[in-house]
Amino acid sequence: MSALATSDRPSAHSDHTVTVVIVVLPESSIMSLASVLDPIRAANRVAGKTLFDWKILSPDGEPVLLTCGVVIAVAGAFSARVQGDCLLIIGGFNLERHAQKPFIASLQASARHFSVVAGIESGCWLLARCGLINGRTATAHWEELEDFALTFPDVSVKADRFVTDGKFWTSGGASPTFDMMLHLIRQQFGSSVALDVASIFVYDETHAATDAQPLVSLGRMEARDPDLARAIRLMERTLDRPLSMSALALRAGQSQRQLEMRFARALGISPGSYYLRLRLQTAHRLVSDTQLGIREVALRCGFDSLSSFSRAFKRQYGGSPMKLRQGRR
Repeated sequence: MSALATSDRPSAHSDHTVTVVIVVLPESSIMSLASVLDPIRAANRVAGKTLFDWKILSPDGEPVLLTCGVVIAVAGAFSARVQGDCLLIIGGFNLERHAQKPFIASLQASARHFSVVAGIESGCWLLARCGLINGRTATAHWEELEDFALTFPDVSVKADRFVTDGKFWTSGGASPTFDMMLHLIRQQFGSSVALDVASIFVYDETHAATDAQPLVSLGRMEARDPDLARAIRLMERTLDRPLSMSALALRAGQSQRQLEMRFARALGISPGSYYLRLRLQTAHRLVSDTQLGIREVALRCGFDSLSSFSRAFKRQYGGSPMKLRQGRR
């Protein structure tokens, strides 16, 4: 029986070492891996003893090539026999290629041996494919939230930064994963250790788990210019049915002239151009990373005409959506 604490209070067994198994799939993000590893490494450092013991595995035991081109050495292959306290699954692109049926079967079996099982970035998709989070609440990266919810109707999907539902945890990206690991440290060893770890990285832990994931990370702009932030949030919510600039300004509680001045001063761009760029960035992701038809991508990004979508996309990225997709293949 694991001594891992499962409540928000520090563990009564805070002298024990938490055993962490990290499974990294190819085409994952180095920032997600760092957001898992560095907080627990730093916890050991500030405590002056081994609070966390970890090993990194891959689906087949081979070194893992991350999206940035860095190759990560691993201690072996993940299997159904792996045991520990925390099982952290880090996924990225092309899960179908990197996590096939034997891996899914191993994850289903191995999950029983852990007190915490977390899906990080696309790792949440793997937990859902196993049926481990059916009837539970989970999150995914904001780029994938809608598709994740449609694919797994038995999962209650939230746009939170990270979600803990019993032993199953999910996080929506690298920064939320750092928050989630601080939560784990606080849960196991107390707030002072978590604060010391955050301080090592000069990290101001200002986000709660339930804070929504933004499409645009506004940072201090939210406080410095709330009217500009409000307009950008409106743009985020209306990518599929873009508002006119006059309607956007009205809903943001300012005149169109004020809106234009705010964008010019803060971002050096007109609100209309920024709005279009957001829509095209979303389109680029959908063309690159999904199998959606080009017409469906256009509609999701607010283009009624396929020809106007292709022209705007080509101006922004130097090639048509179809050419980009063919190149990716």
